[in-house]
Amino acid sequence: MKATGVVRRIDDLGRVVIPKEIRKTLRIKEGDPLEIFTDKEGEIILKKYSPIGELSEFATEYAETLAKTTGHIACITDKDTVIAVSGGSKKEYLEQGISPELEQIMDEKENYTSKENNDIAIPITKNENNSKKNNAQVVYPIIADGDVIGTVILLSKDENTKMTEVEQKVVQSAASFLGTQMEL
Repeated sequence: MKATGVVRRIDDLGRVVIPKEIRKTLRIKEGDPLEIFTDKEGEIILKKYSPIGELSEFATEYAETLAKTTGHIACITDKDTVIAVSGGSKKEYLEQGISPELEQIMDEKENYTSKENNDIAIPITKNENNSKKNNAQVVYPIIADGDVIGTVILLSKDENTKMTEVEQKVVQSAASFLGTQMEL
């Protein structure tokens, strides 16, 4: 654990303010749920809660099924990181922070499909650069109780691949199914 040097007092209602710099660094926004853990030494640990993270084992199996069925790379994200990958390099995607472009798609509750091979596909992770372009992709937000909790993504690095209506429907169905599972 890393000390920040910041000290805060608990107010009369038992609240503690998390400094703006820390919230910005950890991408914690107003209304974001936090999990609270304690350890034997009396430390309190706050962790950003990921509702879809609870389904990570299930999400991994679902990503594997998507990859096998479509022949494309399948990724499932929560609001911050890629939580499941199949059909591609786990090292390249798994547990990597999502890109600002993908975050914007989630914020707008939009779906995205690169229509032609010459369209620039959006980066999935923060650390992607121009040498790691995906040539085709479909992105659908996972929505539970009206809130976006992640995305389902199919992508291909093959120059000749185009995502068709079939891939769009498969990803839409997967996102809808995962969102429904979170509402149960």
